[in-house]
Amino acid sequence: MPTITAARTVPPPPRVGDTVAVVAPAGPVPEEQLRVGVELLESWGLRVRVGDHVTDRHPRLAYLAGSDTDRAADLERAWCDPEVSAVLCARGGYGSVRILSRLDWRAMERAPGKLLVGSSDTTALHEAIGPRLGLAGLFGPMIATKSFTEDATAREHLRRALFEPTDTRPLSSPNSGALRSGRAAGITHGGNLSVLAGLLGSGELPAPPKPGLALLEDVTEQPYQLDRYLTQLKRAGWFEAATGVVLGSWQDCGPAEGVRATLLDILGDLGIPVLWELGFGHCDGQFTVPLGVNAELDAEAGTLTIGGTGPG
Repeated sequence: MPTITAARTVPPPPRVGDTVAVVAPAGPVPEEQLRVGVELLESWGLRVRVGDHVTDRHPRLAYLAGSDTDRAADLERAWCDPEVSAVLCARGGYGSVRILSRLDWRAMERAPGKLLVGSSDTTALHEAIGPRLGLAGLFGPMIATKSFTEDATAREHLRRALFEPTDTRPLSSPNSGALRSGRAAGITHGGNLSVLAGLLGSGELPAPPKPGLALLEDVTEQPYQLDRYLTQLKRAGWFEAATGVVLGSWQDCGPAEGVRATLLDILGDLGIPVLWELGFGHCDGQFTVPLGVNAELDAEAGTLTIGGTGPG
């Protein structure tokens, strides 16, 4: 078992009374969902600042929440605000990769470290902020989506991940199990598969941590598309430092047996453990999974334990 040395800094967890910011780096935000999401955050005792452009619409592109400049400005302003302890994304969709070149990374590096929370398209931000700023983040539900406003299980797991980051109970779901058996330890990284493959094509995908536990999930991508993304990452050497792979949900990606066959065909010959359907990503009751932290994978037991140091 390799020694884990590359874990990122875990920002201080927010406390009751702290201020958190909500931003919209990607798709347009439903205003009613946003209102409910903000009220739920406030019910946790948090003060919520909503970015100036969260409810904007791009003047020409209906799939974006406002202009690239404004979306980037909201994120940068929230990140650099010393009173903000966490930045939560309102929703995913598409668009985070478009703002990466518009962020003032030097200013963000000087700002106090804080948690970034989001999943799906937010993968692009996790892959940029985590390595550049050396900070862990949370891959979990976004506050202006049904996975937060209407899914009490997912919402409670996010609350615990925010306020109780030292909780090391193993994560496991009823459907989880080994595609390839074994145990492994490493630094969690990854997220949405198609976003990761897109970052590879844009030159924005950083080298994975060594050793790494690769987390992957997706939605509405057919098996041949999953094959394409995985093959791109594999040929680019993205799995070379991986000690294990943790798979999340594959909602609306076709019959489960077809998805399993595709993933096993490409990942099975890596010679490392592969865990099927842990329960993060686009699914009911989704787990919030920290990125950039030490973790242990036991594929046979179907578990991922955050904060482990590895056996032996």
